[in-house]
Amino acid sequence: MAAVEVVVAHSQRATLRVGDVFLKVDVDPAHADVEVRAMAMAPIPTPAILWREPPVLAIAAVRGKALGVLGEPSDASPAAWAAAGAAVRRLHDAPLPPWPGPRLDEVVTELDSECAWLLGSGVLPAEVVRHNREIAEAALRPWKPAFIHGDLQITHVFVDGDEVTGVIDWSEAAPGDAMYDLAILTLGHEERLDDLLAGYGDGADREVIRAWWSLRSLVASRWLIEHGFDPDAPGCEFDVLRARMPED
Repeated sequence: MAAVEVVVAHSQRATLRVGDVFLKVDVDPAHADVEVRAMAMAPIPTPAILWREPPVLAIAAVRGKALGVLGEPSDASPAAWAAAGAAVRRLHDAPLPPWPGPRLDEVVTELDSECAWLLGSGVLPAEVVRHNREIAEAALRPWKPAFIHGDLQITHVFVDGDEVTGVIDWSEAAPGDAMYDLAILTLGHEERLDDLLAGYGDGADREVIRAWWSLRSLVASRWLIEHGFDPDAPGCEFDVLRARMPED
């Protein structure tokens, strides 16, 4: 009998692996609703849905391995990164999902709130928070909505050799800023941006991508701390923010 592996677990969601089956348990059924609908619409490889019995969604494992993990160098080839870029471009060019996505005013409000918390908590030097808040400003502009994954972490893109075999975890999919997906996929792996964009093609704004690196790291840090994760681990969010600082 296959062992049960806890992939991720916190107060909002748990994902278990049993053999080649992933069992996702979410306190909010709306997340699974979005995931199922988004995977049906996405023009790129996604996991097969085996069954659904709320609050549990069972999906099949995809072939290959993740493009990399946060905090460690990616051993995927430049061609694999380019293939990931091409897949993301197909997604961004697809018809928009019919549900609403994040609004600019909501992004601004969340950013200001999380920066205030970071400054008050003292978990980072104030100058790191303030400088990255300035960088993040470039992302705070009206965007033309695209079909985005919404949580395109490096661990959510699977490759086999130079082929993308599946993109997982679609519960944040929505109309949104295409540059956000490109930023999340390269967060902590900035050196692979050229490889990714080689496959993505024209239209990427590097300044906005860099701004989203700062913005995402600022707004995610409190959630990570409060749910038992460490944004100060090597190569993770705090390192991303520190790397934006000018050298003396």
